[in-house]
Amino acid sequence: MPVRLTGLAPVVSENTVILVLGSFPGRASLASGQYYGHPQNQFWRIQEALFEPIPPPGKARTGVSLADETAYAGRCQWLLARGVGLWDVYASCEREGSLDSKIRAPVANDFVALARQLPQLACVVHNGGESYRQAHHGHALGLPVEKLPSTSPANAAMSFTQKLKAWRTIWLRHGLI
Repeated sequence: MPVRLTGLAPVVSENTVILVLGSFPGRASLASGQYYGHPQNQFWRIQEALFEPIPPPGKARTGVSLADETAYAGRCQWLLARGVGLWDVYASCEREGSLDSKIRAPVANDFVALARQLPQLACVVHNGGESYRQAHHGHALGLPVEKLPSTSPANAAMSFTQKLKAWRTIWLRHGLI
């Protein structure tokens, strides 16, 4: 029998321009309390390729990836400083495993309440198909809504380069890079 799971708090600031919405955190993300916590998820790698990484305070550039060098809180601050926030479309759901196809009885997050806290929010971006199926929540805010290819390791149909190109297009369109 599936267990009722609760998602993660939003990672946003008053400077959030783009809100990236996943569907619901996978096992690795829930266990670590981190968005895109599965080591094979390409989200952080894509963001690092889009933006020049900054070293943690007091450290020189080492050539080590942002994901390896910086703790999760630092990665979140790094992303927020670039106008990107994170959340999921579902606040809770029942699910066995990590696949979106196993999500049952989902309860949506309160996007209207969150949007009130984000005066610069200009776009909602869905990281993958399951998230995008809930695009009406973003449309209800009167904002542009974009669908991007999932960064999940389950999305092996697209190469890293193809995913990066799609993500770059949206970041350029909204002036983040």
